[in-house]
Amino acid sequence: MDHKARVIAFYLPQFHPIPENDKWWGKGFTEWTNVGRAKPLFRGHYQPRVPADLGYYDLRLPEVREAQAEMARDAGIEGFCYWHYWFGNGKQLLERPFNEVLASGKPDFPFCLGWANHSWRTNTWTQGGKQRAEMIVEQKYEGADDYKSHFQYALTAFRDKRYITVDGKPLFVIFDPYQLPQDFIPMWRRWATEAGLPGIHFVGYTQNSNNRPLKLADGTNYSKGFFATDEAGKYYDYVVKVLGFDAAVGVGTWRAEVCAKNRFWFALQRQLTYRLNMKVRNVYDYRKVMKYYYVEEDKRENVYPTLLPQWDRSPRSGLNGIYHNSRPEYFEKTLRTALELISDKQPEHRILFLKSWNEWAEGNYVEPDLRYGHGYLDALKNCLADES
Repeated sequence: MDHKARVIAFYLPQFHPIPENDKWWGKGFTEWTNVGRAKPLFRGHYQPRVPADLGYYDLRLPEVREAQAEMARDAGIEGFCYWHYWFGNGKQLLERPFNEVLASGKPDFPFCLGWANHSWRTNTWTQGGKQRAEMIVEQKYEGADDYKSHFQYALTAFRDKRYITVDGKPLFVIFDPYQLPQDFIPMWRRWATEAGLPGIHFVGYTQNSNNRPLKLADGTNYSKGFFATDEAGKYYDYVVKVLGFDAAVGVGTWRAEVCAKNRFWFALQRQLTYRLNMKVRNVYDYRKVMKYYYVEEDKRENVYPTLLPQWDRSPRSGLNGIYHNSRPEYFEKTLRTALELISDKQPEHRILFLKSWNEWAEGNYVEPDLRYGHGYLDALKNCLADES
């Protein structure tokens, strides 16, 4: 590896119809359904978002996947981290795009897998008129036999020459490390060794501020109330030292929102929204949020910070979760801050996870749209070119 940053982009596969989505939300439902029906909720609110170069694409088309890879490569992105759904007992959803990438050998562009180990509820992909969501598919952990089946599925990917590695080991991201059974990682590591791999580089995705009570590595209990803003190290340490991951993906949205307003307002807003089902307008200025997004602990060797180009969950969640005034030039400033954070790390560990390549219904993407064109991709390209 050279000294450039390793930008790996989270990639959502929810852009093709599946029978389950047809049943739950209507014939032909995809991520585009929410994107297309979004409306501005206040003056100056940038909605709806309309894709430019690739249009309202269908990920069953290999031409689309090739075009995405070409754009990403040109921008300096190392590869895609495909979100992958395994609910237990071999149950998968949205697996077709990645399976076709794997089987076809195309696009010839690096990738890794991220296990989105969360249940699907009626508000996972759409508002559904309710905050109290009903269960659709529950995430289950069915024990050693199912872990082995899951490993065998992933092993085919791990052995692909395109698979992204860290320190020679295939990189595997887990969305909710806190829910993962403690025997999962040791089993997968053992099977990886038996399969002739040097191991697996496990990375746990975590907010750098949280309200989870923790049992720390020394056995003491830790809880600092509602979203402590100065204890990122505790949560990073918990993922690595207690849960057994090799590294943590650091996400700063919760901390930044608390700091951009205040802890009392943040707690009140969440109570009104999630307990009383009230619609509370929750809007932040992107520039102010990003002032608080990163923490000093993101400089740690075993922490991989995230890049957040823009964020607007209103197509899925109504009034909740809107970062207003995000623009490519502001994203470029975010990028330069993040690059400085990782500049002293070992080359293999200079990783930034781009959140995200194509989460359109969360307003969280860098693909071209009608307003900014290639602006976000150009910001990436400019900053990463300066690193070379």
